[in-house]
Parts: sequence; structure tokens; C-alpha cells
Amino acid sequence: MSTQTSRPEIDAIVAFLRRIGLKIEFCELGSRTFVPGISIREGVLLVDLPALTYPGDLLHEAGHLAVMTEQQRSTCDADAGSDAGMEMAAIAWSYAAALQIGIDPLAVFHPDGYKGGGAQIVENFSAGRYFGVPLLQWYGLTECPVPPAFPEVSSSHVVYPRMKRWVRE
Repeated sequence: MSTQTSRPEIDAIVAFLRRIGLKIEFCELGSRTFVPGISIREGVLLVDLPALTYPGDLLHEAGHLAVMTEQQRSTCDADAGSDAGMEMAAIAWSYAAALQIGIDPLAVFHPDGYKGGGAQIVENFSAGRYFGVPLLQWYGLTECPVPPAFPEVSSSHVVYPRMKRWVRE
């Protein structure tokens, strides 16, 4: 299947994921998946375009892969697992990725995901009330925002939602 679609939002997401080194392939999945239209095989995001309900789901699933070690990614199959910490890190990662790509975070945090709380996640993250960011910092991907009480911290730090790196080594 072609690497270009007739959907600019998907094309932008796919181009970004490939640029940062994540692998993505278009194929027919043929069976029901945890996230409609998306599966993972050996660390590769598999996308069934006709079955993909929300393009932003690509960023969230990619976030799971991005916060895994290279060894974890290479053995990841079907879905990214249920570890709560990794889920929070993937949420924070996908918010930052949406901003980097220039798409509305509500495309990722849509009404049918996050137990109906997607808009609240976007509202909180937009106001600087983050979760999952300390894990991204621990993984070496970004720095946690510094409270205003610490003005001596250099503004040259790459502070979330900006990222130093997009993929964990």
C-alpha cells in the first residue's frame, strides 16, 4: 500500500513517526484489534486504513513504542501492554507529538478514548498540569518543567512539551 494517503493528518503523523525512527506499515489486519485499525508486530505499527477510526490513535500507540527500550520494542506484539506508568508516559508523549506535528491534541484525545476523559487531559496539559512527564525525563526524552520558584534554572533546557529525543534508546 502507498505511503501517502488522501488524509493529510495521517500523512503528517506517518511522516513524523518515520522521521523519528519508528516503523509503520499499511496492511489489511483482517481481525478485530484492541485499537481499531492498529496493531503492533515486532515493534512495527501496522495500520489498516479503512479500519482506522481515529488518526490520533496512531500517535498514542506510537507513544507506547517510543517509551519502550529498543529491546522491548522489537519484541512488542499485538498491543503495547497494560503497565500504568508506560500508559501515562505514552499519553504525555503523544500530547507533545501532536503539538510538534501541529495537529490538535483533541485528535489524539478524542471522546471515544481515555474513558471519555480526553478533553480533560488536553485541558490539564494545556494548563501545564502534566502527568507522565517525570517518566519521560527519566527515560532521557525531555526535562520536567521547573516551577517558577526556581528561576535560576537555565532556559536552555529542553523542557516538556518540547523533547530532546523522541524515542527511548
